[in-house]
Amino acid sequence: MMTRILKLDPVVAQIILPSDFDNFTTNDVRSSYVTLKVDLDKNPAQIRRKIYAELLKLVNKGWLTKVVSKTKKMTRFNKTNLFNVNVIKSKFMSTAISTTSTDDKQAVLSSKLNHYRTDLLLNIGEAEAYKELYSEHPELIDELQPQYNTARDNNTKILGKIRAIEGLINKHEITKMAE
Repeated sequence: MMTRILKLDPVVAQIILPSDFDNFTTNDVRSSYVTLKVDLDKNPAQIRRKIYAELLKLVNKGWLTKVVSKTKKMTRFNKTNLFNVNVIKSKFMSTAISTTSTDDKQAVLSSKLNHYRTDLLLNIGEAEAYKELYSEHPELIDELQPQYNTARDNNTKILGKIRAIEGLINKHEITKMAE
């Protein structure tokens, strides 16, 4: 019996890797993907189809489950116990990291910036989910409000980190131009 080699887009791997990134839609991944891949020439529908195909690979491998909501006709993906962070890091993240290793300082800053942008998108989605839950279940405000506040505070902290790194990158680029 021949085992198939799983090929996965390294950026998709980077997005779905965090343990708190679960119960997500294709659009959630697409939003992060567009943020991380600045050289995109495809329209959002094409990107969504590409990402959906990438996620289906993981469903077929047993690493994700696909749950279709009957009421909203929305597909969500959940990580299974087979989801192996170490395999994803070793096989797919090395590709994403190796493409940025030419200028060490710039690569580290860009990598951190991409990581924080992904975290920001996750936290924005979390805050939006709490708002949605509150509008659907106003009786849960006492439980939802602290979680919403925490997500919002995290957004502010992460945005500060993004601005700091962007400032360093801009300063580094200005310094290079002056040389």
